[in-house]
Amino acid sequence: MTEHSKTDSPGRFTIISLGCAKNTVDAYGMATLLERSGYEQVDEPQEADLVIVNTCGFIEAARDESLSVLRELSSQKRVDQSLLVAGCWSQRDPDTILETVQEVDGLLGTRRWMDIVKVVQEVDQPGRQVPIVHLPDVPTVGQERADFPRAAIQGASAYLKIADGCSRACSFCAIPLIKGPAVSQPMESVLKDAEWLALQGVKEIILIAQDTTSYGKDLGIKDGLSELLLQMVGRIPQLPWIRVMYAFPGAISQRLIDVIAEHQQVLPYVDIPLQHAHPDVLRRMRRPSDMDMVRGTVSALRERIPEIAIRTTFIVGYPGETDEEFAELVSFVEEMAFDRMGVFIYSEEVGTGAADMPDDIPTEEKEKRQAYLMEIQQGISLARNQTFVGNNMDVLIEGLGDGLSVGRSYRDGPEIDGLVLVNNELQVGEMALVRITQALEYDLIGEVV
Repeated sequence: MTEHSKTDSPGRFTIISLGCAKNTVDAYGMATLLERSGYEQVDEPQEADLVIVNTCGFIEAARDESLSVLRELSSQKRVDQSLLVAGCWSQRDPDTILETVQEVDGLLGTRRWMDIVKVVQEVDQPGRQVPIVHLPDVPTVGQERADFPRAAIQGASAYLKIADGCSRACSFCAIPLIKGPAVSQPMESVLKDAEWLALQGVKEIILIAQDTTSYGKDLGIKDGLSELLLQMVGRIPQLPWIRVMYAFPGAISQRLIDVIAEHQQVLPYVDIPLQHAHPDVLRRMRRPSDMDMVRGTVSALRERIPEIAIRTTFIVGYPGETDEEFAELVSFVEEMAFDRMGVFIYSEEVGTGAADMPDDIPTEEKEKRQAYLMEIQQGISLARNQTFVGNNMDVLIEGLGDGLSVGRSYRDGPEIDGLVLVNNELQVGEMALVRITQALEYDLIGEVV
């Protein structure tokens, strides 16, 4: 950033954020802090003095994507340009990054992303010979109140992070190793963030955390997510949609079900990553293995909230997964007929409990099981979508062109679920009432009422 240190601005930066919505929120926070310190944000890496890559290190495929982006940026890097790597991968495996990408000037871990200005200033010191490495062990990302929202606005929607880290012990997951134990944002801080977002004209707030149903436990709040939602609907009654992501099996209380049922703002949409359906596999995963409890939760949701949309995810090819165990997962998927479903192939992660187990399912078999399960879900999804033909639905418009608009209904989480295609060009950010005329495997087609 040498060239621009002589101007009023200390330099220009761009952030490339990879991975999940939680990373997006962190990137938004880093950009805010840099801009408040006088740095100017630009869109293209070629225009920037500083390029920040906010990496994902959750699974091998995510690390591969991060590495590909870093290599491309390194090959184009100017002599007067700095490259800083932030996020989960830098926290988890800094040595690999430094050994593989020689052009890296600094590393910033996910546990202290709010130190971004300090790290950038150290990176920009004249005469620096080695990369700056800033990877504190203690996760304090939720223990101090920043004077800006822990949120990221994307169009008419916003992700609002209510906690960081995870205290669960799932044997396949590296998140606790990367982020540390769960740390909740103080409730009043979350509510102030929500109020600020509503004032910006946001139509949808999406509450995110590694496990939203654990919100408030570390603060001594019982059933904290339910209490937070109750407070939120009272504080921002003008907000149309509040969406909850990442609920843990067995942690969905009757009170939470009642809050969703009784408050129109809280969307009848629940994301419950179940990961498997065979008790033996779930025990090996160190996950809740009582499938009667799971069935009871789904039944309670559907009875109390008939219009509820339930999303889940599963892992196939977990160590030791037999043909019989996979067959039980298939049977469960057919029985439950979830509205939305994702299927991931098991990825061995160093340092997790599952890494000590033999990864004994061939890649070809894992891919076969993934494809088979998704083929079944495709038919289920089409059948569920067909039940909405002839109905009117509120649709949040997110794009338009060529006489069409694209949006989402309450059943559609951003980037992971389906879309609603509308045969009119509407205003982006508009909440339109749409009559559904046709159903596809994952999407709906309609016209404005």
